[in-house]
Amino acid sequence: MIDSGKEALEVSTLVRRSSDADPGSSTKSPKGAASPNEAAKTKLKKHFVLDTNVLLHNPGSLFKFEEHEVIVPLAVIEELDTFKKNNDENGRNARHVIRALDKLRASGLLLQGVVWNDQGGSIRVAQIDSTYSLPLDQSKPDHQIIGVAHALHKRGERAIFVSKDINARVKCDALGVPAEDFEHDRVDADWLYLGYVHMQVPGELIDALYDERQLPLERLEPYATTNPDGTETENAEIVANQFVVLQDEVDPSHTGVGRRLADTLHIIPVTGPRKPVYGVLARNLQQTMALDLLLDDEVKIITMIGPAGTGKTLLAIAAGLQKVVREERFDKMLVARPIMPLGRDIGYLPGDKDEKLALWMQPIFDNVSYLLSTRGGSTGEPESKSTEHRIDQLLTSGKLVLEPITYIRGRSIPHQFFVVDEAQNLSPHEVKTIVSRVGDGTKIVLCGDIGQIDNPYLDAASNGLAHTIERMKGQRIAGHVTLAKTERSELASLAAEIL
Repeated sequence: MIDSGKEALEVSTLVRRSSDADPGSSTKSPKGAASPNEAAKTKLKKHFVLDTNVLLHNPGSLFKFEEHEVIVPLAVIEELDTFKKNNDENGRNARHVIRALDKLRASGLLLQGVVWNDQGGSIRVAQIDSTYSLPLDQSKPDHQIIGVAHALHKRGERAIFVSKDINARVKCDALGVPAEDFEHDRVDADWLYLGYVHMQVPGELIDALYDERQLPLERLEPYATTNPDGTETENAEIVANQFVVLQDEVDPSHTGVGRRLADTLHIIPVTGPRKPVYGVLARNLQQTMALDLLLDDEVKIITMIGPAGTGKTLLAIAAGLQKVVREERFDKMLVARPIMPLGRDIGYLPGDKDEKLALWMQPIFDNVSYLLSTRGGSTGEPESKSTEHRIDQLLTSGKLVLEPITYIRGRSIPHQFFVVDEAQNLSPHEVKTIVSRVGDGTKIVLCGDIGQIDNPYLDAASNGLAHTIERMKGQRIAGHVTLAKTERSELASLAAEIL
C-alpha cells in the first residue's frame, strides 16, 4: 500500500519540475510533442561543425558553444589520431580532445549527441555519407569535413563551419555554407591596449607630480584622455601600471610622464634610469616606459609589442642581465623562443641540442653580443676578453640559459628572469602553459610583433601575445608597453615605414 502523503509529494514534485522546465506554458503538451519553449530553443539552436585545426588550436573549444550543438566529423577523429602520437603541442591537444570525447561516452552515444551542460549544449560525432553529392573531391579529409556542414545546411539546419583554415572557409562560402573563424580567443587588434594614454592638463599638475613624487588619481579625473586616432574619452579609467603622458595645456613643450603604481590610487613620476642599463639607454618615450617596468621587481609579467627594430628584445635582455649579473636579484636569465621558421623550413639539423639550437637562437646571441661588446657599453669586464669569451662565461656559469619553448612544459621556473621572444607565434593556450610554469620570484617578459606572424593558424587578433595583453590589462603585477619608433638604424626605420 502506498502512503497517500508520499504519493502526493511525488506528484507535486513532478508537476513543479514540469513547470520549471517550461515556465512559459500553462497547458500540458501532447505526448511526444515538444513544448513551445523547447520548439523555440530547437529553432534557434545552431550546429557548429568543427575543423581539426580548431581543436588543435584550443582543445577546450568543444565546450565553448554553450546551448548549441557541436559536431565533430569522423574525418576529424581520424586526423586527431594521426596527431596524438606527436610530442609537440598539437599532439598534446589532440590527446586532450580524444580524452574529452571518451569521457562523454559515459553519458550517452556520441553518434546521437551527448548533452554536457544545463543549457542543452551537446556534442555529436557525425558519420560521413560517401554517397552524398558534393562538388569537391571527397577523398580528401578536408572536403569530407566540409561535406558534413554542407549536408546539414542542405537539410535546412542552421549549420556553421568553424575553421582556422582560410582556404577551407572560402570553399564553404563558395558552396553557400556559413563559415567562421574560431573567435573565442580573438581580440580587437585595432584597439589593442597600448599601455599608456595622453592627457592635456594644467602645468601645475605636472609640477606637482615631480615635486611631491606622486599625484592622486582624483586630480586627473576632470581631464579627458586622447586616443591614438585623435579622439578624446571623458572619465577614462587609468588601470594598474598604465602610463600617463601629461602635456601642459598652455605650453606643449612642458610635459611629464607618470605611472599608476600597481592598484594604488596615485601616479608616480617616471624619469627612466639615470645610468645605462647594461650599456643601454632609452632613446624614446616608449623605451623609457619599458625600462621602468622591466626594472620594477614588483611587476611580475610584462608584455611588449612593436615593429622590428623598436628594441623589444634588446631592452628585455639588457634588463635581465642587469638584474641577474649586476644586481643579482635573480638566479639566472632564461631566454626562450618558439621554433617557427620564416619561409620554408630547412629540415633536420645535425648535432646535439645546443648545436641544433644555435641557428634558432642566433637573434638572441646577436643581442647579447651587442650588450657585451664595447659598443654596447661598459660591461665591467677586462678589455682583453672577447665578446665570445664573455658569452661563454655566462653560458658556462648558468647565468644565461637559452631554451626552445618545446622544453618548457612540465617545468617549474623559480627565481629567474624569463624572456620569451617572438611570442606572437604562440597560441593563447601555449602562452597560458608557459606563464603557468613561472615559479616564486620569477619575472616573465613576453616580446613580439603581432604584425609579423609565421604561424599559419594565428593572426593579429588570435595570437597568444595579443590575448595576454588584453587579459592581463589592469592586473596589479602586470604591465604592458607598445613600442612604435624603430631605433635599430636609419635604414631599418625607413624600411619599417615605407616597405
